[in-house]
Amino acid sequence: MEIGLVGLGKMGGNMRERLRNAGHKVIGYDTNPEVSDATDLADMVSQLPGPQRVVWIMVPVQFIDAVIKDLMEVLSEGDIIIDGGNTKYDGDQPRADLLAQKGIKLIDCGVSGGVWGLKNGYALMAGGDAEDIAVAQPIFDALKPEGEFGFVHAGEVGAGHFAKMVHNGIEYAVMQAYAEGWELLTAADVVKDVPATFESWREGTVIRSWLLDLIVLALKEDADLSGVRGYAEDSGEGRWTVDAAIRLAVPMPALTAALFARFASRQTDSPAMKMVAAMRNQFGGHAMQRESASIDEI
Repeated sequence: MEIGLVGLGKMGGNMRERLRNAGHKVIGYDTNPEVSDATDLADMVSQLPGPQRVVWIMVPVQFIDAVIKDLMEVLSEGDIIIDGGNTKYDGDQPRADLLAQKGIKLIDCGVSGGVWGLKNGYALMAGGDAEDIAVAQPIFDALKPEGEFGFVHAGEVGAGHFAKMVHNGIEYAVMQAYAEGWELLTAADVVKDVPATFESWREGTVIRSWLLDLIVLALKEDADLSGVRGYAEDSGEGRWTVDAAIRLAVPMPALTAALFARFASRQTDSPAMKMVAAMRNQFGGHAMQRESASIDEI
């Protein structure tokens, strides 16, 4: 196939390379001219043969609407746009309705795999009409991992991004569980080799996973993580997952706690824990450590 690809960052750039390695022709466009194959979107589209062109978008969520509007000016009836970014699912149908005014189709596709996707393939969760999915299937087949699994047509428009959103929510909780286990192991004198313990779990245990493999790699680079700052951002999809759970009355205590743990990681001194210390002092006379106290006083 021949495909346009908008956004050639860490994900998009590797996806272009993987598609080319599979024999597909990719015309990529990026605002960085050093990596772009086209001068602008119109130039990119002009290099794609009709009558049914496919353009994959890999841009941050704050730019998706602007890119879609610009593509509407240069694409034609029957063309297909695939939004592979971390876009919130509830905006997919309005975008599909807007594109439908010009006869352009939309597929929303959640993409997982990070910087390792070039080598290992990407897990893909797509939403859209079956006939549009069929047109783009060779692209999905090239991007996904080898083997039976790695791609799903999850449902109609919005289903792909919803599935990816839940995937990321689960990822938060799994990461938090591993992290808390690591902290407990390092706090206990009884376990002398924490990195080796994690490595031993990679085979035969019920908690083996790719995330566990990545933990082992991280610990080989920095055994006590002394060079890592304990600060974790969230992409937004964890929040969207919790929002959806609240709206649908689905209990998600583990995922919600994992999201809040990321918020806590950004506080150098927790205001809530200051209040806890103040309350303990009021009802029990517990000594408080004050910011202005000297080392001798503490």
